[in-house]
Amino acid sequence: MQKFVYEYATKVYFGEGAAKEHLAEAVSGFGERVMLAFGGGSVKKNGIYDEVKKILDEAGKKVIDFPGIMSNPTYAKVQEGAALAKKEKVDFILAVGGGSVIDCCKIVAAQAKTEKDLWEMEMKEHQFPAEVLPMGAVVTASGTGAEMNGGAVITNEEKIIKAGMAASAPRFAILDPVYTSSVPRMQVLSGAFDTLSHAMETYLGNSDEDNVSDDVALAVMRNTVANMRRLLKNKDDLQARGNLMWDSAMAENGILKVGRLTDFQAHQLEHQLGAYTDCNHGQGLAVIHPAYYRHIVKDAEGKFRRFGREVFGADTPETGVEALADFIKECGLPTKMGELKSKVEITPEILRNVADTCNVIKCNPRELSRDEIYDILMECM
Repeated sequence: MQKFVYEYATKVYFGEGAAKEHLAEAVSGFGERVMLAFGGGSVKKNGIYDEVKKILDEAGKKVIDFPGIMSNPTYAKVQEGAALAKKEKVDFILAVGGGSVIDCCKIVAAQAKTEKDLWEMEMKEHQFPAEVLPMGAVVTASGTGAEMNGGAVITNEEKIIKAGMAASAPRFAILDPVYTSSVPRMQVLSGAFDTLSHAMETYLGNSDEDNVSDDVALAVMRNTVANMRRLLKNKDDLQARGNLMWDSAMAENGILKVGRLTDFQAHQLEHQLGAYTDCNHGQGLAVIHPAYYRHIVKDAEGKFRRFGREVFGADTPETGVEALADFIKECGLPTKMGELKSKVEITPEILRNVADTCNVIKCNPRELSRDEIYDILMECM
């Protein structure tokens, strides 16, 4: 294994009733003025907003709403939130939602503490925020693992780039499987595929033999697949939803990545596809992964053999990739570009732009050329 420093930054409160039991205590040391951030309004319809706000009110907090955070949060929305946080002299941000809400709030928390343009600062100057507003997360839709790390994915619509940005991890995360009860099964499955992708891409990076991170990644993959199948049988299976919540956190809290390089090429392709199309992240990954893996399976045969055998019971590296493709169909996830919900028609020209502008990973089994990336994307048409 390579050298590493690992710090577990986020305190997790997991289980039914976690917000009622722990939220007041969790926010007690962070000042009076709390920005309550959420998405399109589902948390108001299902009662989660009212429950959380009541807890904050009873804890003596002054609540400032920041609503309307969209899937694939934009940099413009980040600036809106940062301006509101500055105007209202916010002491703490509480993100109530899924990965999009949490990601947006991470960057709001950083932008609110600097007059510099955070995008220019990170992307051009390669400097990262030294000070951020403290924040926490109440997770209502799992999959991204955003609640347990300091990274965020933000879409800069002006530049047509969807990319990772850095801030700091939430101080705490509330994970109550009941809060996901109203999330439709397909949305849960889409998020869970993102979890599976995180574990697969971490596993396929460069590592020495018998790396413990590989063993844990394979366990997370197996458990994710098993619980996705449970939800196919019963969308109200609360234990399966809870297992997937923890799978999501485990896949992106850094445990799988210590001491090794990772392969996140499929994520880079999907991010840039999302910049042009605004497609669902997990569903975009489901379309891209099999095509990408067919291109690199010969470059990491040992890893693909073990993946196929331990996750799907497959006999060869190639049949492991096809078992993944079959599983995607089994879940009813999209398998072609035309099945993705997109703000524009996905054309060869769009895919050429995606190939020419996406980030190219150099530590995966084999670095791809932009022409090969275009071929992979076209195979998904």
